[in-house]
Amino acid sequence: MNNQERVYLSPPHMSGNELKYIQDAFDSNWIAPLGPNVDQFEREVASFVGVKGAVAVNSGTAAIHLALRLLEVNPGDIVFCSTLTFIASANPILYQGANPVFIDSEPDTWNMSPQALERALKDAKAAGVLPKAVIVVHLYGQIAKMDEILDICNKFSVPVIEDAAESLGSTYKGKASGTMGAFGIYSFNGNKIITTSGGGMLVSNDQHAIEKARFWSAQAKDNASHYEHSEVGFNYRMSNILAGIGRAQLEVIDDRVRSKRFIFNQYKFYLSGLPGVTFMQELENTCSNRWLTSLLVDEDQGVSKSDLLNFLNEANIEARHVWKPLHLQPLFKGASYYPHNENKHVAEELFQKGICLPSGSGMTKGQQIKVINRILAFFTINDIYTGEII
Repeated sequence: MNNQERVYLSPPHMSGNELKYIQDAFDSNWIAPLGPNVDQFEREVASFVGVKGAVAVNSGTAAIHLALRLLEVNPGDIVFCSTLTFIASANPILYQGANPVFIDSEPDTWNMSPQALERALKDAKAAGVLPKAVIVVHLYGQIAKMDEILDICNKFSVPVIEDAAESLGSTYKGKASGTMGAFGIYSFNGNKIITTSGGGMLVSNDQHAIEKARFWSAQAKDNASHYEHSEVGFNYRMSNILAGIGRAQLEVIDDRVRSKRFIFNQYKFYLSGLPGVTFMQELENTCSNRWLTSLLVDEDQGVSKSDLLNFLNEANIEARHVWKPLHLQPLFKGASYYPHNENKHVAEELFQKGICLPSGSGMTKGQQIKVINRILAFFTINDIYTGEII
C-alpha cells in the first residue's frame, strides 16, 4: 500500500474567513435553512455574475429541478440535454416525468454541438413535439458555443437552462457563465471552485420566476397565519451556516480562478509535447475557470489511458475518466440521441480518450510536480518519451 499523502482531484480550499460567517450564524442563532447569510449570499452571487435574482438551494440538482418546474416541464414532455455531463444534469428531467433527448458534443469546446442541436430541433418540429427546454452544460469550466446555441433555440422558441455547475467564474464574450439562458445554475459541492460543502444556486433576470422558485424551495407555504399549502413544494433551501461558508468562498473566487488557470498552464507547458496528448481548448473570447484540467490521450500513439490512470493511482494520485456520456448510461437505455454528425460521435470519443488531472486551487507546487513527473515517467517506461523528468 502506498502511504504517501494522496493528491486529490479537486478538494475543498478554505479561504480562512469562513468561521467568521459561521460564528455570526451561531451568535444570532440562525441555525436554519433561512437567515441573513442566505439572503446576502444570494445578493452577492447575483451581483458577481450580473443577474437580477438568485435563490440559494441545497444542490445544483435542486436548482435544475426548479428551473424545469418554472418552464412547466410535465410528464411526457421532452427536454434536450448535453450528453457529456454528470448524471445530475439529467436526473431532474426524470423527476418531472419528462423524456430526455441527448445531444452530442462538438470538438472545439467538448460541449453541446450546435449542429446536432439544430438537427434535433428540426426533427422535433416536424414531429410536432418541440422540447420544453434545452439544458446546456458548460463542461469543466469551458462555456459552450452560446451564440450559436441561443440563436438556434430562439429560432424554435425553446428556452435554455445553463448548467454552469462547473463554470462559476468563467466568461463568454464578456458575459458570466450561467447568465445567458432563461435560467442558470451553479453547484457548490465540495469539489467545485467554491464550496458550501453542499449547495447550489438558481439565477435569472426573471425576478417573478426567482420568487416562485424561492416559494417552492421552502415547502410552498402560503401567506397565512397557519400552515397553508396550495402547491407542491420542496425542502430545498440552503442553511444559513452553509451560506456563510459560501460568502467567504465567494470573496476569493477571482484568486481561485487564477490558481486553476495557472495549474492548467503548468500541465500544458510540461505535458503538451508528449505524443498523443492534447488539452481541452479555450474558445476564442472566452475565459474558462479551468475547474478541472482535462486532456486527451490518443491510444493510437501507444498510450493506454487505463494504464496511465492506474499508474497515477498507484502513486496515490487521483485522476479520473471524463464523464461517460449519458446516452450510454444504463439508466437512459433507449433514450434518443443526436450525434455531432453521421460519422462522428464526439462525446464517445472524448470518453474513450479523456482524463482529468488533480486541479485543486490549493494544490502545491510540489504536488503538481509529483503528478507531472509521474506522467512523464509513465511515458518513459513505455518508451514513448525520452526527455528529462523535472
